[in-house]
Amino acid sequence: MLSGISIWQLLILLAIVVLLFGTKKLRNIGGDLGGAVKGFKNAVKEGEEEQDQKRLAEEDDKPAAEKTASKDKDQA
Repeated sequence: MLSGISIWQLLILLAIVVLLFGTKKLRNIGGDLGGAVKGFKNAVKEGEEEQDQKRLAEEDDKPAAEKTASKDKDQA
């Protein structure tokens, strides 16, 4: 006998959850979860942009000789 969950067991579980909570409440939970995921993605994106801006600002503060040396290292 297989120890995995079959499609029929998942369908029965889904039916029980729908009966307990109702479709409207499940839809609201799904919307809230989607909004949370979007917020998290936006926060990660903003964090990456801030890091890029800091890195560019640090590179602008370096003398010209160091900039060309770092570019040569990146190309090698």
